[in-house]
Amino acid sequence: MDAETQIEGFIAKYSDPIAAEIRAARAEMRRRLPGAVELVYDNYNVLAIGYGSSEKLDDVVFSIACFPRWVRLFFFHGADLDDPDGLLEGAGAQVRSLKLPNLTVLDDPKVEALMAQALANAPPIDGSRPNRSVVKSISPNQRRRRP
Repeated sequence: MDAETQIEGFIAKYSDPIAAEIRAARAEMRRRLPGAVELVYDNYNVLAIGYGSSEKLDDVVFSIACFPRWVRLFFFHGADLDDPDGLLEGAGAQVRSLKLPNLTVLDDPKVEALMAQALANAPPIDGSRPNRSVVKSISPNQRRRRP
C-alpha cells in the first residue's frame, strides 16, 4: 500500500469535520513548505504529521497533531523562538504549539513571523524537489479518534 493510501486511512478514523481540517492543514503545509518530507506517525494518542528537510525526526520543524476534537500546529523548537505576543502554548524544554481552529490562523502575520523564524533556524528544505510522505510508524493500540 502506498503512503498516501495509508495516510488517508489514518485520517478516515476521525469525524468528518476533523478529517476535513486535517486534509486542509496537510495541503496548506505542503503549499507553504515545498520540498518538505512529511513524516507520518499514527501513534497511540494522535496522528502526528511532521514536516522537515529529511526523513530524520531531528530535522522536523513543524508537525500537525490531530486529536479527536481539534488540530494543533507544533513548533519542534518553539521554546527557542522569540514569541513576544505569547501565541505559542506549552512549557516543555523544546516544543510549543498553537491550536488551529481554522487555517486563517496561519495567515496571521505574528504566526507567519514565528514560522519564518523556525524555518530560519532549521536545516533548509530543498524547494526544488517534490514533497513526499513517509509513514514512519503505526501503533497497534490507539485511543479513539472520534469524540
